Amino acid sequence: MAISSLTTGLSGLQAYQQGLAVEGHNTANLATQDFVPQSASFNEARPAGTGVTLSTAARELSAAQDSGAAPSGTDPAASITNSLVYKLGFSLSAKVIQAADERLGTLIDIKA
Repeated sequence: MAISSLTTGLSGLQAYQQGLAVEGHNTANLATQDFVPQSASFNEARPAGTGVTLSTAARELSAAQDSGAAPSGTDPAASITNSLVYKLGFSLSAKVIQAADERLGTLIDIKA
């Protein structure tokens, strides 16, 4: 139980890290002419946990929409909002790992 929680927490950390990298990339290219922003699409990984894939369809859709806020088509408000959500998800995943580590430590102490 504690081992699978560690795996799930680690998977969440990796997924949110990739999501933050996507938003950082989009924000860094905010003023780049004709830049096509990326979009992180979270999907459930099998058998458990989360994973991140970059959706090509979402990139094409973003490029087709003219936000008017930046020459690149990147929406700064959406990018900031996504970054905050990914940051909180990363913190939550870290707390899952911390709780699993504490539980595993307790189980090891009981066995010893």
